[in-house]
Amino acid sequence: MDAFIRFTNQTQGRDRLFRATQYTCMLLSHLLEPHAGQEKVVMKLKKLESSVSSGRKWFRLGNVVHAVQATEQSLHATDLVPRVCLTLANLNRVLYFICDTVLWVRSVGLASGINKEKWRTWAARYYCSSLLLSLARDLYEISLQMEQIAHDRAKREQSQSQEPPGCSVADEETEWLQSFLLLLFRSLRKRPPLFLDTVKNLGDILNPLHQLGIYKSSPGVIGLGGLVSSIAGIITVACPHMKLKMH
Repeated sequence: MDAFIRFTNQTQGRDRLFRATQYTCMLLSHLLEPHAGQEKVVMKLKKLESSVSSGRKWFRLGNVVHAVQATEQSLHATDLVPRVCLTLANLNRVLYFICDTVLWVRSVGLASGINKEKWRTWAARYYCSSLLLSLARDLYEISLQMEQIAHDRAKREQSQSQEPPGCSVADEETEWLQSFLLLLFRSLRKRPPLFLDTVKNLGDILNPLHQLGIYKSSPGVIGLGGLVSSIAGIITVACPHMKLKMH
């Protein structure tokens, strides 16, 4: 209970719970909509989703400051690739939160002359760019991890190396694919924070890709991706050691 209280006392913790609720409602309403007699339930789920989405905007009002601080911190990364990817990703997050704040001002009626669709498109572009850059950093970290594991395995097998039996080209391709997937699995298993960060970014990117018309997805797929991403985010907030560290 104490851990839950500490979690909900954090702004990020409350936002992750609201976000998980929002995408759960989206997923459930999509699954129940085709079934007859579920109209009232679907309507209630969509209203709850809309209310939670509006409530989450209050939690995001101060995120511009956090994104600026994250940009400054990423400049001190020792490795060039993460430094470039994280800095550009955080700069895009700053621009996204600015657009999100403008949309919030428009939604509460403080400035009715704002072009909602234009600002929404800009927000989706910046959000998508931020996620793509974060995924580029994840892929770079995964490649380093795979390279290290492959190197360690080669050293262990060096003493007992022997000529492999002959095999066909198809067998070699199948063996290569199996080895690659096994190496990828071991790399992600060895670094759970990297696995969570990759899953979170992959789940998040479905929504902006859909909004920009790059890759259309159903509300159910977007809801599932958002829910998985939210669960990954909840884990990183509840267990700070599971958050991918910058080095």
